[in-house]
Amino acid sequence: MNFLAPAAFWFAAAIPVVILFYLLKRKRVVRLVSSTLLWQKFLAETQASAPFQKLRRNWLLVLQILLLILAILALARPYFAGKSPGGRLEVVILDASASMQSTDESPSRFEKARSEALKLVDSLHDNDHMVVLVAGANTEVKQSPTREKAALRRAIQAASVTDAPSRLQEALKLADTLIRNNPSAEIHLFSDGAVAALDEFENSGLPLVYHRVGQRANNLAITTLDVRPNPENAAQRAVFTSVVNYSTNAQQTQLEFRFGDQILEVKALTLRPKESVPQVFIANQSEDGVFSVKLTGQDDLAPDNQALIVSLLPQPVKVLLVTAGNQVLEKALRVAPNVELSVASAFANGEPKPDIVVLDGIAPAERPIGNVLAIHTANTNWFAGWSKLEAPPIVALKSSHAVLRFVSFDNVFIAESMAVNTPSWAVSLVEAPQNPLILAGELGRQRIVWVGFDILQSSWPLRISFPIFVANAIEWLNPAAANASQLLVQAGSPFRIGVTESVTAAEVRMPDGTVKPWPVNAAKGELVFGDTMKQGTYHLKAGTNEVAFCVNLLDAAESNTNPKTELQLGKYAKVEETTLRRANLEIWRWIAAAGLAVLMFEWWYYHKRTA
Repeated sequence: MNFLAPAAFWFAAAIPVVILFYLLKRKRVVRLVSSTLLWQKFLAETQASAPFQKLRRNWLLVLQILLLILAILALARPYFAGKSPGGRLEVVILDASASMQSTDESPSRFEKARSEALKLVDSLHDNDHMVVLVAGANTEVKQSPTREKAALRRAIQAASVTDAPSRLQEALKLADTLIRNNPSAEIHLFSDGAVAALDEFENSGLPLVYHRVGQRANNLAITTLDVRPNPENAAQRAVFTSVVNYSTNAQQTQLEFRFGDQILEVKALTLRPKESVPQVFIANQSEDGVFSVKLTGQDDLAPDNQALIVSLLPQPVKVLLVTAGNQVLEKALRVAPNVELSVASAFANGEPKPDIVVLDGIAPAERPIGNVLAIHTANTNWFAGWSKLEAPPIVALKSSHAVLRFVSFDNVFIAESMAVNTPSWAVSLVEAPQNPLILAGELGRQRIVWVGFDILQSSWPLRISFPIFVANAIEWLNPAAANASQLLVQAGSPFRIGVTESVTAAEVRMPDGTVKPWPVNAAKGELVFGDTMKQGTYHLKAGTNEVAFCVNLLDAAESNTNPKTELQLGKYAKVEETTLRRANLEIWRWIAAAGLAVLMFEWWYYHKRTA
């Protein structure tokens, strides 16, 4: 038994005072009466010379002392605490993703999760061990298994929240390896549940305890951002974005559109609950710079209220078409935006080097160095082997890929195609029942779009989707466009850029203005910068080159701040949030009730004797 207010036992000093009152003789007051026959016994007592009398058995004294003891016990608030077995291993996972910055908890969800994790540390037995993991863009082991509570507290207090989306899968995989073959171990996850599907843990029997953090969903978010040439005027830039209201109420806000520090346009928006509103801004651009969109309304989560993107002025694309005379393909290439086309019947690497090489049914003696659009040709570096496929039907499209944007294959007949297996470096964009018909991917640093059939042996050139496909492929293969896409990074993902061997060191100016030196591995010819945990614009200086790149959240699952009451592990398994239960049973109410019963008994006994 323990006591929540042990200081109440100081009231026990009143018990001797009660006994003292019973030892003291009562002082009599003289009164004139007609007869003293019935008062002889009291007269004998008043004539005693001693101030104290002998303590005799008195039920009233016993009841009063018992009542006082019960009142003291009730004030001390005794309770019985349940005890869990010691010697266990507990793995704490702190969700440090962007949604944990929501301010519906005071001061934030992350701070609430941290305080709850510290309470768990305080409850450890002396022989328990604990591991502390922080799950942000990557899983970080803040503290290896230990039973030192001071070290665990330092590890939890040193954790910090990021602007990156949640990757709890990695943290749960690591935790699973730590507790394997330990049946008494537990994983304690402190999170709001803003996580993608955890299907891989459906049959793992993970001993997961989910501590939900968060009270409500009150958030407006920018979830997409892209910049392209204006389809109606190639000299202008079109910026596409989407705003989503994840709140349960309608929201009003303003969306600011900027180029650098200059406000170009402001739009007033009214969004219904769960509504997504696409927006398009058109702007003139005379130099490379950064476009940004920003929500001015107040909500619980700040990192998704702004998004930035680097916009580079379009440059001519040098395209070399190697063909035996395909006029249809040549015409489609000439109408593609910003294309400077040259045509040849054979290929050899040389100067000037083209940005893109288009191979039309020709296998060159040497492999092109730049990006390639290969039509009805193959390379042993791309595929282990190939065969012939007669009249393949089209059964699937990956329309989400940039190469197939606005491309349809309805009523397209193909007489013959090369049959290959999808290699590891590519994804299948158009599929026949057994083999891919169009592939796209990156092999080393070379982007490749492969079309397995001769377009002249198909009805595709007669469809409007063919020139659209060619324009999409040129844009995706354009090295300048590829470099521009690298300048938009999701928070927590590394930024990569090629460097020459002469570059040995670099420095990055962070969004907060601090400058961080960064090592360069010149042998690999690439700089990888991984400290992208905060949203904003970063400036990289490597040798004489200076590059700006933008880091954004842009994650719909992370911006949906509605805290989940359960985590779905596959189709059937799930983990529900922990609920508060009375672990410590206080018994002061029962003691107070017993004291009241004694008081009522005293009252009944007194009136019975005096009746």
